[in-house]
Amino acid sequence: MKKNLMTILLTGAFLMSGMFANQYAAAKDQALKSKEITYTVGTQNFKGYIAWKDDGIANKPGILVVHEWWGFNDYIRMRTDMLADLGYVAMAVDMYGDGKVYEDAAGAQQASGQIFANPNLIKERMTKAYQVLTSEPTADKNHIGALGYCFGGTVALNAAAMGIPLVVVASFHGGLAGFKASEQMKNTKVLIGNGAADSFVTQADIANFKSEMEKYGITYEFKNYEGATHAFTNKYSTEAGKKFNMPIAYNENADKASWKDMISFFNQYFPAK
Repeated sequence: MKKNLMTILLTGAFLMSGMFANQYAAAKDQALKSKEITYTVGTQNFKGYIAWKDDGIANKPGILVVHEWWGFNDYIRMRTDMLADLGYVAMAVDMYGDGKVYEDAAGAQQASGQIFANPNLIKERMTKAYQVLTSEPTADKNHIGALGYCFGGTVALNAAAMGIPLVVVASFHGGLAGFKASEQMKNTKVLIGNGAADSFVTQADIANFKSEMEKYGITYEFKNYEGATHAFTNKYSTEAGKKFNMPIAYNENADKASWKDMISFFNQYFPAK
């Protein structure tokens, strides 16, 4: 990946999410169950948050949900709950270890930069998360997908390119710089939700992404949301943009439209039972 993905994209991500994380906690449907887990990759401990609906339906499709650069916070748990409410077994994935949530931009940038500088970490940690999710008794191990936001969208997309057998990948305002597809992801269906006004994703990045998809005959949809900037799904990105003088903002229309588009995409290629 290009260096600007590690610097520009990460600096522009959800800078206020750590400060407001607890505000994402909300009352849940009584049928919605969840649990916190711990697993290891090598000698390091990682956290996981798994959610599912207790509706008597077994073998639900599973989906890995990857956090933005700030870490394993309540925002990603909220999105995981939302996916579980749709009928999936969803697992929020900890990419940093120990459930780390960074309170400063420098720490978050360093942690994210280490992931991008060593792509093997993406494969190793996403492979382990895949194994953890497929070991869940309610998960259909033959139907696993991945979804991510910003940093997480980039991770999910590249995990498929690295050969993790994902049925679908959905990336919301994720980085595309320098992306390389592979024959291994030929059967993965890809949805990109991009802000049309996102200055962190260039037209060259988009053209390269589409070229890579077409090179391998990969089925994909690329959605551009008019007027949406980077981080358009996060309610607190507007305040972050003002505070840090960055071109990022929440866009309610794009947030709702992208979720609706994801549901439509999943219903076609990755339906919940």
